[in-house]
Amino acid sequence: MSPVGLVGVALLGGTVGVAVPPLARRFTTSARVRRGGWLTPPVAAVVFVGLAVARGDDPALPVLLAVAAVGLVLAVVDLACLRLPDPLVLVAGLLALAGLSAAALLAGTPGRLLGALGGAAVAGAAHVLLALLPGSRLGFGDVKLAAVLGLPLGWLGRDALLTGLLLPHLLHGALVLGLLAARKVRRDALLPVGPALLAGAWLAVLVA
Repeated sequence: MSPVGLVGVALLGGTVGVAVPPLARRFTTSARVRRGGWLTPPVAAVVFVGLAVARGDDPALPVLLAVAAVGLVLAVVDLACLRLPDPLVLVAGLLALAGLSAAALLAGTPGRLLGALGGAAVAGAAHVLLALLPGSRLGFGDVKLAAVLGLPLGWLGRDALLTGLLLPHLLHGALVLGLLAARKVRRDALLPVGPALLAGAWLAVLVA
């Protein structure tokens, strides 16, 4: 993508970032949304530019950007109140499924859509098993989000899917260990997993 195109994507991301806190407040009244609102425009711009640099030639780039936009709202809500609202997860899933179907049709690559559906099935099943493990703190909102993220990861191929399955839990585990070492949280503290799922999927898209 050209430098001018990247500037446009960055501006689009920043604009989305401005809209994230008001949208998040529809699902939570936590004051944390207001306190961290200034962060969302630059974070969204970085997220969008990263996707454009990594996948600028992929017909599914608009889908990746749309899912990322909803994902930013989900991350803010989860950080504020440990919840991934079903309506937002559903919107992300519908955007991913409809967008990838259109991209596969226009590009004449129906096999990639099958890969996307397989990725969703694998990601969903893997996280169901994790959620059912004794002592697991993975909620079924996290399971649903993982299945949705499996769609674009499966579209990108096996390596992206495997990285997107593993990396979020490494990131979350490292964060938990760091917070415990710094005595910022207790062992029984509940921490949101949604942001790690989203960040890990984003990084998987960048490196796959």
